[in-house]
Amino acid sequence: MQTHSPIKDPISGAGYFFRGLSLALEPGTRRFVLMPLLVNIILFGSAFGFVLSQLDQWITGWLAMLPEWLDWLSYLLWPLLAIATLVTFSYLFSTIANWIAAPFNGLLAEQLEAKLTGEKLPDASVKDLLKDVPRIMHREWIKLKYYLPKALGLLILLWIPAIGQTVGPVLWFLFSAWMMTIQYADYPFDNHKVPFVSMRDALKVKRGKSLSFGSLVMLFTMTPILNLFVMPIAVCGATAMWVDHYRKDYR
Repeated sequence: MQTHSPIKDPISGAGYFFRGLSLALEPGTRRFVLMPLLVNIILFGSAFGFVLSQLDQWITGWLAMLPEWLDWLSYLLWPLLAIATLVTFSYLFSTIANWIAAPFNGLLAEQLEAKLTGEKLPDASVKDLLKDVPRIMHREWIKLKYYLPKALGLLILLWIPAIGQTVGPVLWFLFSAWMMTIQYADYPFDNHKVPFVSMRDALKVKRGKSLSFGSLVMLFTMTPILNLFVMPIAVCGATAMWVDHYRKDYR
């Protein structure tokens, strides 16, 4: 069985996204990529297309709420509001897709970790997969509870004239990038029963790596066509990052 040497330390966490792309295409991994990929294609293909068709109309309506003396900001605010909208809906669709595909993403992370470390591949029976579903769904709910209060605060900020339309999109992107890392890194952490709070704190220690990984995932998630393939690539990249930087602390 082929094994892989751990990556020492790529320039940034973004390197793990591209590592994930390479791993997702390798023999032995592709069959576990299929289900997450199908879920992502079906959901993003329809939902993201709808958002793009409505984007101009929504932003025009939001800009109409600006005071007349700030009309000159419209040209600057349009791209910022477009980014904020795409980030918001990209994360929303990603969350829904990850809820649906969570058992398959956990299985992909488990199988890939075994391959990366050279350990015996765990059995991947349907019975074992179904047995883990309640625990996996509970973990997804914990992530959602972590996300909602912070997202609500940022949504309120977005509606504050001038400040919300300038600072808000930037904060939205950074927060969404952080949540992308939490979302995908959680699969290998959860496979080892690491509590959510411990996982969150471990990612904070390497915040720069976490944010650069999540930022690249977020950028690809916002990009039409490319976002159809992000989910399994991000799972593979986060699993490689777990193996290289976190696994040893939870053995």
